[in-house]
Amino acid sequence: MARLWLHLCICFQIPGFCTNLLLSQTPGHILAQTNNKTEIRCELKKEHTGVYWYRWSQERQNFEFLVFSNPLGKTTYGANVNQDKFSVQGGSSHSSYSLRISQLRASDNGTYYCSVSQSFQLLLGSGTHLGVVDVLPLPPKTTEAPRSTKPMRRVTKSKAVSKKGACSPLVWVPLATSVLVLLLSLVPTAYRLYRLRRRLWLRIRRQ
Repeated sequence: MARLWLHLCICFQIPGFCTNLLLSQTPGHILAQTNNKTEIRCELKKEHTGVYWYRWSQERQNFEFLVFSNPLGKTTYGANVNQDKFSVQGGSSHSSYSLRISQLRASDNGTYYCSVSQSFQLLLGSGTHLGVVDVLPLPPKTTEAPRSTKPMRRVTKSKAVSKKGACSPLVWVPLATSVLVLLLSLVPTAYRLYRLRRRLWLRIRRQ
């Protein structure tokens, strides 16, 4: 047992030295409000004899054993640990454990670790930093561009054509083409009328 604690102290002094891929601890950070509750999850990827939970307090500069839970559901609490505050919930597959902390106080601030014992070593999870505050900070406000209250004017196709005026090529080109075709069609008729009038004039003159 002494070797376990000695190895644990060495691991803590060198951050990440004993963290490994056998434990997956989530979330990494928690910011909670006083008197609320929170939960830390630990996933195990190998057979084990039980899960330990520890807390490192930066303010008190100590590493505290909180609770141990084995696959049979038996729990063992550390000295002076409030059993009403801390509880461990194990999954049906015995590969998932959750540490639940209720009635949060400022004294609960710290970094929480789940760990398992293998080959006379305590293998630590990545850690979850818990911060307890009286009032949670408000989320940042997103600024939106002011919307214009001026009504949008919809211009129909007919109005758009009328706004272009009578001088628009869309108006006078088809009109000029129609007039030209009409004039060209009247030229033969005018020529026939001219010849008919000339014959009548010649007949009258002969008489």
